[in-house]
Amino acid sequence: MTARRYLQLDVFADRPGAGNPLGAILDAAGMDAASMQALAAWLNLSETIFFLPPDQGAGAAGNAYRVRIFTPRMELPFAGHPSVGAAWAAVETGLARPRDGKLVQQCAAGLLPVAVDGSGAARTLAVRSPRAQLREIETPPLPDGLAKIAAPGRAPALWNNGPDWWLLEVADEATLRALRSDFAALAAQLPGGKLAVFAPTGGGDCQLAVRAFAPGVGIVEDPVTGSANALIAAHLHRQGRLPGRDGRYVASQGRELGRDGRVEVRVDDEGEVWIGGRVQPVIEGRIDW
Repeated sequence: MTARRYLQLDVFADRPGAGNPLGAILDAAGMDAASMQALAAWLNLSETIFFLPPDQGAGAAGNAYRVRIFTPRMELPFAGHPSVGAAWAAVETGLARPRDGKLVQQCAAGLLPVAVDGSGAARTLAVRSPRAQLREIETPPLPDGLAKIAAPGRAPALWNNGPDWWLLEVADEATLRALRSDFAALAAQLPGGKLAVFAPTGGGDCQLAVRAFAPGVGIVEDPVTGSANALIAAHLHRQGRLPGRDGRYVASQGRELGRDGRVEVRVDDEGEVWIGGRVQPVIEGRIDW
């Protein structure tokens, strides 16, 4: 066994307990994929990240870091809340130093730019999502409960930015909040068993409400989901229906699980999607593994 530095963070949160928990192993050198997967399963968080030395050429001297991302069941090439949390941990612990407010994250999805703004408790971090791809496949039938609440003329669509997510728009926020899906049917009927449901809020401090279900990978409902939010932004951008102003909006997610996550979304002039927010440290210690 080796003693390894450990952080547990709350991502997309303005206070502890409001976002999505993330485990972070700060010195994972010497761990193979099997031991990382075993530890992620034992921690049983939505995701756990493992920091490794970046490859040469990953970024400017000192501003790059490398992570591997695991759910309790599998490794992911990209995920949003682990990437935002990784950027916070890299800056806070000195694993990487921003250059002109920029970092580079090396992960299985490639080299991803990260923007760092502010300092201390007010620091916000945003990662550019891998480019979203619409998968042109035949849409399977939805479970009855979902089919009844789908917004008229808005068929579900399968998008990918590392992970696959089915996206479904419903008519209004109240319908979204009240949703009680048949999760067994969802896992069985939708390839991959992952669905993000969204609706406009009609005003307030958030322009979009989101819920994300992933029973196909062992997560009934995810508290706050960066990758799904990035895909929703790409989907709406393709249709010319982005909420907010100047390509920016805020999504609310997690209320049904007792959270109050906030995802800051931006679509830049090149059509690339950035997702970001604040991060709260909750636990600091060591893990013997």
